[in-house]
Amino acid sequence: MPNNDKSLADLLATHEHEILQEWQGLLKASGALQTGRIKESELATQCRNFISQLRGALRPDGSLDKSSDGYASLKSMLGEVSRSRAIQGFTPSETASFVFSLKQPLFNAIDKGTRAADAKASYIWQTSLLVDELGLYTIEAYAKTREDIIARQTREIAELSTPVVKLWEGVLALPVIGTLDSERTQTVMENLLQSIVEQSAEIAIIDITGVPTVDTLTAQHLLKTVAAARLMGADCIISGIRPQIAQTMVHLGVELNVVSKANLADAFALALHRLKKAIVSVKQAPSGRQSRYVSPEDRGV
Repeated sequence: MPNNDKSLADLLATHEHEILQEWQGLLKASGALQTGRIKESELATQCRNFISQLRGALRPDGSLDKSSDGYASLKSMLGEVSRSRAIQGFTPSETASFVFSLKQPLFNAIDKGTRAADAKASYIWQTSLLVDELGLYTIEAYAKTREDIIARQTREIAELSTPVVKLWEGVLALPVIGTLDSERTQTVMENLLQSIVEQSAEIAIIDITGVPTVDTLTAQHLLKTVAAARLMGADCIISGIRPQIAQTMVHLGVELNVVSKANLADAFALALHRLKKAIVSVKQAPSGRQSRYVSPEDRGV
C-alpha cells in the first residue's frame, strides 16, 4: 500500500459526514422509519455512535483489534441495538440491514480517498469482511434476545395455563391444557403443591380434558405430580380421560394407578363423597323459605 494512502480509520474520520448521510439515506429508503418503532433522531444517534466506535476498534490494516476496549464497546453497542430492535418487533432482516447497509457508503468513501488500485481493492475486501462479521454478530444478538423473550413468554403462558382452582373447602382442581413436558410438569407440580399447602386441601382433581393425547411420557409426568401431592397429604383424582385417550393408554399398556373419572363433574362428586359432603337441590319450601345445603353429618348419615 503506498504511503500516501490513508488507513481505513482515517478514511472513516475524513468522510464521516458523507458516510453518515448516505448510510442514513439508505436506511430510510429501506423503510427503517416507516413503522414508527424508531425515531429519526434515535437512528441518527445510533449511526454516529457506530461509526465513532468502529473507528476506535480498527487497526491500520483495516481489521478489527479484538483485544481493544474499542472493540468491546462496539460489540456492546451493537448488542444493545439488536436487543432494542428485537423488543420493538423488528424482523431479523430489518435488524441486520442496520449494519449491512453501511457497505456501500464505506466502499464509496474508499473509492474517493484511495488512489492506488491495489490498496483500494484491499480496503474493499477488508471492509466487506469487517461488515459481514459485525452483521453476523448483530443477527446472533437479535436471535439470542428473541429466544429469551420466547422463553419468558412460554414460562408466563405455562403459569397462566395451569391455574389451581378451589372447588370446595379441601378440594382443589388443576385443569391442564396442552402437552405435558418435563419443564411444564415442574410448573404444574409447584403450583399444585403450593396451593395444597395454602388451602390445606385433602383432595386434588387433575383435569386433563385439554390434553390432546396421553402417551407413556405424559403418564409418567402425571404420576410424578400425583406422587408429589400424596406426599403433601392430598389424594388425587384424574378427570377428563376421553374414549380415544383411554384406548391409546390401553394399547400402550399405560397404568396410571390412580382413580380416574370421565369428566370433572364426576370427579368433584367423588371428592365430595370422600369428604362426606353432599349437594342437594334448592327447592321453594311451602312457607316461602328455601332449602339449604345439608351435609351428611347434619342429616345423620
